Amino acid sequence: MSSFFDSDSPTNLTEYSVSELSGSIKRTVEQAFDQVRVRGEISGYRGPHSSGHAYFSLKDDKARIDAVIWKGTMSRLKFRPEEGMEVIATGKVTTFPGSSKYQIVIETLEPAGAGALMALIEERKRKLGAEGLFDQARKRPLPYMPRIIGVVTSPTGAVIRDILHRISDRFPVHVIVWPVRVQGDGSGNEVAAAIEGFNAFAADGPIARPDLLIVARGGGSLEDLWSFNDEAVVRAAANSQIPLISAVGHETDWTLIDYASDQRAPTPTGAAEMAVPVKADLEASVSGLSARLKAAVTRQMDNRRHNVRALTRALPSLDQLLALPRRRFDEASAGLGRGLQMNTANKRRAFERTAAHLRPDVLSSRIYERRQKLSEHMIRAERIVERLIHRSAARISSADASLRTLPGRLLSQIHRTQDRLTGLAGRADNALLADLRRRRSAIIAQDRILQSLSYRNVLKRGYALVRDETGAPVKAASALSLNQAIAIEFADGSVNAMTTEGGAPTPPQPARKRAEKHASPEPPKQGSLF
Repeated sequence: MSSFFDSDSPTNLTEYSVSELSGSIKRTVEQAFDQVRVRGEISGYRGPHSSGHAYFSLKDDKARIDAVIWKGTMSRLKFRPEEGMEVIATGKVTTFPGSSKYQIVIETLEPAGAGALMALIEERKRKLGAEGLFDQARKRPLPYMPRIIGVVTSPTGAVIRDILHRISDRFPVHVIVWPVRVQGDGSGNEVAAAIEGFNAFAADGPIARPDLLIVARGGGSLEDLWSFNDEAVVRAAANSQIPLISAVGHETDWTLIDYASDQRAPTPTGAAEMAVPVKADLEASVSGLSARLKAAVTRQMDNRRHNVRALTRALPSLDQLLALPRRRFDEASAGLGRGLQMNTANKRRAFERTAAHLRPDVLSSRIYERRQKLSEHMIRAERIVERLIHRSAARISSADASLRTLPGRLLSQIHRTQDRLTGLAGRADNALLADLRRRRSAIIAQDRILQSLSYRNVLKRGYALVRDETGAPVKAASALSLNQAIAIEFADGSVNAMTTEGGAPTPPQPARKRAEKHASPEPPKQGSLF
């Protein structure tokens, strides 16, 4: 447009706008450098942007070029870029019109040779080792006889066939295969997801949780085994709750998963040998142990049998064991009769001592004492009642004198109180009379007991009591001598007599006549003391 208005322009060159020129340069550069392969050192790398893209630079000792990795490409990289790493980037060169800069859009990225890969592995090893992922304390012992084994490997390779064949030969168990890619883009994430998936199985779920895991891959170059150096795979192996055997590559191949696993096998076949024992060897061991156990039990039984026999010979016979108890029983049975006789004699003496205290004079003295105490209680009670009556009368008199001046309303209350006192006095008299009657009845009952125990009642039945000159009762005829003065006591009196030599006994008389002869008027009963 400016050339149309400016007719005085000194040149005929075509004019371009900034956008047109920038676009033309962009197309020219992209056509000229559609696919390039650049080797350089990563500089200014700070990790992916919040959008998922990564921006950094590639440089050598003389030049520098900006680089960008888009989000989709970033997720497909075999390894993570790191600051200072020498890499080979494949992509196309383009420009950024907004700042008049050119840059390379990287489509693939790989380390520049094995030395760079080894340096990356060593750096990652130091980083993960500092976190404690390779510590021996984290490693768990392998189960001796696992029931279920989980295998993480490619389902089409020779590795899985070797593992299954070896396990079947040694000790057939149930094997669960989790198919994954073992090399290429995304293989490391698949291996890590398989390890985490096996650990997520429930013990009672539809698929049983394995007792042991094997992560296996055949041999290959460092680039082929690179997936097992992935940080996600190493962390999954270290965090696995199920014991894990790593069997990646040949015996000389080492990857970072070997450091994080609980056990490293030199080959996948070696991992199968570590996982299960040899069934035939176990059967032979069990047979040998069973035979040894039977022999040991037999020897033990023989030794116990000999010990029992020796102890049996040392034990005494039945007669020897029962001899002492039998002798004690005989002695006890022999002493039982004497013991009963002695016990009877002791009881008789105790009864006689008690009976000696039941003499008539003792009972008479006790009755007299009880009568005296009862009389004293009665007199005391009469005095107390009289004092109470006098006190009550005095109180009533004083109350009557003081209340005469009160209104008639209080007089009725006084009359009620007087009636109550009169009733209480009557009840007190009745209680005293009742108590006196009860005590009189008790005294009469004791007097009757005394009369029934008196020897005079025996004399009334026709018997006589003979006393010597001292007044002591004569219990036997042999106690008297010739011409000895005696006193014969009858129920109605006593007579004096002398003993003579011999003499015929008086013929017995009929009981009726003898009773009439000695009958005497019944003495008057003792009246009441009150």
